[in-house]
Amino acid sequence: MLSVRSLNTEYKTKSGPAVRAAQDVAFEVPPGKFFTLLGPSGCGKTTTLRSIAGLERPTSGEIEVGGRLVYSSSKNVFVPLNRRNFGMVFQSYAIWPHMSVYQNAAFPLEVRKRGLSPAQIKDKVATVLKAVALDHLTDREATKLSGGQQQRLALARALVMEPELLLLDEPLSNLDAKLRERMRFELKRIQRELGVTTIYVTHDQAEALALSHEIAVMNEGRIVQIGSPRAIYDRPYSRFVAEFIGNSNFIDGTVLGAENGTSHWRIRGAMGDLVAISDTPLKAGQNVTLSIRPENVELADDAFSGGGTLNLFSGKVDQRIFLGDYADFQIRLGNILMMSRAHPALRASVDETIHMRMSPDSCVVLHEGGTAATKPYTAD
Repeated sequence: MLSVRSLNTEYKTKSGPAVRAAQDVAFEVPPGKFFTLLGPSGCGKTTTLRSIAGLERPTSGEIEVGGRLVYSSSKNVFVPLNRRNFGMVFQSYAIWPHMSVYQNAAFPLEVRKRGLSPAQIKDKVATVLKAVALDHLTDREATKLSGGQQQRLALARALVMEPELLLLDEPLSNLDAKLRERMRFELKRIQRELGVTTIYVTHDQAEALALSHEIAVMNEGRIVQIGSPRAIYDRPYSRFVAEFIGNSNFIDGTVLGAENGTSHWRIRGAMGDLVAISDTPLKAGQNVTLSIRPENVELADDAFSGGGTLNLFSGKVDQRIFLGDYADFQIRLGNILMMSRAHPALRASVDETIHMRMSPDSCVVLHEGGTAATKPYTAD
């Protein structure tokens, strides 16, 4: 298991205060799981990864892998990069251009000099090249590989040392969109088959949702929410998380009170009263903001029948955009515009009346400030 505790990293500047790149970062990753640090540029995710790798020396905190401390400020422990037994793949693959595929993959074993025979090295290289589907290209020059093949070769070179951790710093960002999508499947397959604990850094929400067992969303050096991809998407803790991952409608309102004594609350907003869900207790009179994903705004040409009377509204179609397998709608309710993603069979035209329904569990009360929300670990 990887355990990061109260990690802080600062950079000195020539003038002014030090830059606090990582602040009180803490998380745990169970063995064999895929954990992603997700956030915008400058949020501290790469600094955190480099601190785990041993490329940066943090200001304070602890990093423990498999019960072994590799960094501790209080115990004055700092294990050098070459003694951590971690594999790392950067945004730039750094493939040796004068070597073949086999030579690139074998290079870490040859320079480490652990007494492996040529036959043992050959077996290890054959295993990892097969895992990344490059076993048929062992003699090909590295410069004659495609972008996706170079990415897989970089992975093979990191995996051949049988690392305790695999650290990936935006390894797909240099690929075109279609290849990047294909490589997500490849990367997930490789990680699952080999069972290597993986820490992944990206600013791409789709990559994080597609690959991860668990995601830590970072902003301004801090982790603002940790959870499974579904928990992060369905129950964002703050407006920042709701905006950064996917699209959302934001509705301001005032709490009227609890709904039947559960985690649901009645909220009065500009569009009327609706019932929403909150992970923490609310107070009557409290001002709140709700997040409602467009795909959770159900539309119908005729009034809904059955399914209860909560969160039913009617509005006018302001815009309709056909996008093939779905259609995006903007619905006007007074001064509010609601986004909805619906099946293209819905034929409502601009200026026509349309009916809306939203499940209370899909209307999420957001929280600003305070500690980050964390969810129990679940492998989706």
